[in-house]
Amino acid sequence: MFYALNSIGHALTVVMNLGSAVWTASAVNLYHLWPLSLRATLFTCGVLVVTMNAILIHQIIWRRVIGNLLFTLPFSFLIQWFTDLIQRSEIAELPLALRIVIDVFGVLCVALATSIYQRANLVLHPNDDFMQIIRFRYVHGNATVAQIVHYIPPIIIMMITFGVSGHLWAVNVGTVICLFFQGTFIGFFDKHIFLNLKHYGLDTMQRN
Repeated sequence: MFYALNSIGHALTVVMNLGSAVWTASAVNLYHLWPLSLRATLFTCGVLVVTMNAILIHQIIWRRVIGNLLFTLPFSFLIQWFTDLIQRSEIAELPLALRIVIDVFGVLCVALATSIYQRANLVLHPNDDFMQIIRFRYVHGNATVAQIVHYIPPIIIMMITFGVSGHLWAVNVGTVICLFFQGTFIGFFDKHIFLNLKHYGLDTMQRN
């Protein structure tokens, strides 16, 4: 359920083209720059982040790596599938104000889903695992700061792709909201949705 919620949220932001989540926006810009499909681009980015996560925790935990990749592959297909499905509707032709509301709703869907499966910490998308590592290993559990720090790589990617192509896709008001408030949204949902669900499996993220 929350897997689908996350995918739908990302797909809505892509279709509205009023600002995708920052990592998704970086993948969309790469997608426009090279011949790979959007799902292949999302999966490739996921593999790179898995490598970066292993570096950050100073060890390779194969269960974690395999879980990240198992999350990434179908997730990439789901975003592509929901994006294609939503594009067939007339939702992108709605008035601007409504499209902004839908875009922000997509951002909130992503934040809610992320809050839930980050706390369960069974299988995470590499990007969310990256944020979780920063949050509990480097910034003392502060979700807002962790989210901003974990957006540095995709921002660098978009700066490079913009320098090469001269275009910037999937970046707008929704991206700005994600950049500054997504961590706050996640922290809010942590405290108000499924209160019995705690952050599990943090031992490998926290410093000794």
